[in-house]
Amino acid sequence: MNRDQIKGRGKEAMGKVQKEAGRLSGDTSTEVKGTAKEVAGKTQKTFGDTKAKTEH
Repeated sequence: MNRDQIKGRGKEAMGKVQKEAGRLSGDTSTEVKGTAKEVAGKTQKTFGDTKAKTEH
């Protein structure tokens, strides 16, 4: 597992939590920020996955 995969999974998880917290509290801004963080994490994780495949 490379650094991008690990960081991406962390961002994705934090984004999910933030999104859910925003949804539960009715704070649209927090929900949107969480969604953005989740997408950024998925993107970074995918980049890391691709990078790992090309290194082998």
